[in-house]
Amino acid sequence: MKLTRPARRALLVVHVVASAGWLGLTLGLLSLGVTAATTGSAVTVEASVRAMKLFADWLLLPVAFLTLLSGLVLSLGTPWGLARHRWVYTKFWLTLATATATVFALRPAVNSAVTAVAAGRPLPDAGDVLYGPVVSLSAYVFMTVISVLKPWGLTRRGRRLRASGRRGRS
Repeated sequence: MKLTRPARRALLVVHVVASAGWLGLTLGLLSLGVTAATTGSAVTVEASVRAMKLFADWLLLPVAFLTLLSGLVLSLGTPWGLARHRWVYTKFWLTLATATATVFALRPAVNSAVTAVAAGRPLPDAGDVLYGPVVSLSAYVFMTVISVLKPWGLTRRGRRLRASGRRGRS
């Protein structure tokens, strides 16, 4: 499948905007988590974790899946390919891992924090509201860097495809 230039450009804009949105949401989660973990006010802790829950329940997953889907279609519809360049392959697996971690680690941790705080108990563990955003933010910054620098070259499959393409032109 080969995307037309207008389709590729539109999809690239969608992918960059969704990725930037995911990064921004994660920064917001981190700031709310830091606030919840460091404040002495029970009201501020509750407001922070409730806001984190809104981000995690309503915004993160749609943005994560839009990023994953648009990146996948871009990789399959352009010469970059999904498994031709190491940086694309790495981004795909990291995006899949962080989306999965959002579902199975971040959201449950935030939900347990909200449950505890809403019941009048203190924040059970600051790590519940800090570890997920820190790990996610690190992954997104890393993926942004490799998107810009495009390191590591071709995969074995990419070298094989490039070699077979040259032989076909001779």
